[in-house]
Amino acid sequence: MAKGKVRRRARKILGEEPVALVWCEIHKPIPAPPKDVHRAAGKGRLKSRHHWLWYVGAVVFFFVVVPMILLDGLGRRLDQRLSGRGRDGRTGQPSPPDTQRSGRGRSRGRDRGQDPTNGVFDGDWNLTAGRLLLRWYGYSPSPKRLVMLTRDRICVAASPRRRLSPTKADDFRTVTEFTLDQARIDGEAGQPRGYATFRLAFADGSWLELGRLGEPEDADHFLRTVSG
Repeated sequence: MAKGKVRRRARKILGEEPVALVWCEIHKPIPAPPKDVHRAAGKGRLKSRHHWLWYVGAVVFFFVVVPMILLDGLGRRLDQRLSGRGRDGRTGQPSPPDTQRSGRGRSRGRDRGQDPTNGVFDGDWNLTAGRLLLRWYGYSPSPKRLVMLTRDRICVAASPRRRLSPTKADDFRTVTEFTLDQARIDGEAGQPRGYATFRLAFADGSWLELGRLGEPEDADHFLRTVSG
């Protein structure tokens, strides 16, 4: 279960003991909203901020690893051409395209294109879930959020830090909350650990899916609570 620091902080900001709580994230990329909607919402971030080591790794990858891969591929292609000329003086011919494979690729592309929201939310940026998404990373650069349930509220909290430990965080604060007539949690108990998700469903019909649930014991207790 959540360590003492987390529970004490939760109890302090809620004013009561939480019924259940769990750290979670939007486990898929936030889809791009229409430009006018994004502009009207203040053009907030739609991605979490990466740690500086991520940028170092990206630089190393693009300026060291990629050139090595390209040079290796070029060397292999040159060897194949030379070995092809050595066989009866003929040059190697490229194999015909795999039309079946390319057809499957186009089919998968069409399937992905049929769900522009990628299963993140209901798709209406003007409803509660869409408006919440537009502000999601404005609350905190970290993707992690603490969803806390009380007897009459659903509260979402965030830490101002980019990186945090879900078991030790003690500086999170409530960024938004909903009464039980405004929102509910839809989730099923018994989901595989590491793959469990739940939906924050709102009275206007919109919903937001959350996953990457932290602390297995908290996740199990949270899902048992909302499914019961």
